[in-house]
Amino acid sequence: MNVFLTGITGFVGCAAAERFLSAGHQVRAALRHANLPLVQGAESVIFDELATHDWAPSLLGQSVVVHCAARVHVMNEQSIDPLNEFRKVNVEGTLNLARHAAETGVKRFVFISSIKVNGEGTQPGQPYAADDVPAPLDPYGISKWEAEQGLRDIAARTGMEVVIIRPVLVYGPGVKANFLSMMRWLDKGVPLPFGSIHNQRSIVALDNLVDLLFTTIDHPAAANQTFLVSDGEDVSTSELLRRMAKALGRPARLLPVPSRVLSSAATLLGKGSLAQRLCGSLQVDINKTRSLLQWAPPVSMDNALKVVAEVYMESKKQ
Repeated sequence: MNVFLTGITGFVGCAAAERFLSAGHQVRAALRHANLPLVQGAESVIFDELATHDWAPSLLGQSVVVHCAARVHVMNEQSIDPLNEFRKVNVEGTLNLARHAAETGVKRFVFISSIKVNGEGTQPGQPYAADDVPAPLDPYGISKWEAEQGLRDIAARTGMEVVIIRPVLVYGPGVKANFLSMMRWLDKGVPLPFGSIHNQRSIVALDNLVDLLFTTIDHPAAANQTFLVSDGEDVSTSELLRRMAKALGRPARLLPVPSRVLSSAATLLGKGSLAQRLCGSLQVDINKTRSLLQWAPPVSMDNALKVVAEVYMESKKQ
């Protein structure tokens, strides 16, 4: 199968390219610059801007588009109109690519969206489902939801199949941001005030997300469907830290500070969104993904954390 892939230099796109290539698929990857690293075996296509590029020549002969590229969360956002900036890439860029894909005969368009389309959090025991009414709140989530609506419209008008995947927090070897920070704290033995957080959160290992991507590129039942994806088990922040520490071979020094105290302190410091991620719940129900695709996460959370820890410890030696 010929797979056209965006975001190959990113966390998910790189892993997806390696999986597709190992299965014998041909991968043509979109790159912003010719000197960017490319997964061995992939063919590169250089583009300027997602929203204005003429993709038609590059898409000829391609069976499926897997669109991983996006403008994601921007720390210290400088734009006076963040939603407009997100729309340029996540909406206009996505739909420009999709229109060209449909015009050139691409059969299927797989879109990596976000659980933020569903919302920012759930009550414990009340997970989001794939077909819930969307309720995005931040500019990133809104832009992903608008892109989804545009893709469905293109699918209805052209017959090109669209598959939408909304991941929760993705972790894996080389993970960055807050997940990496927590690993560093645990590795150093820093006491952390997260011992009394009884939330429930769904997360997904990179290998599990890529396996679902691989499944949806040609599964007949995936056509024009939306799927949520996770590891299939939910954990509190406290439990996740304990399991991360175990994977690192370190003790988890967690202090039993009440979550309401942490949330109040974080809000006062202007870190309310971080408090929500650490103390709030966000669960997803993947029963639709399991039943419709006959799919199950192939990697357990503990095994995935073990690999992440091994790569992290190895990186310290370099």
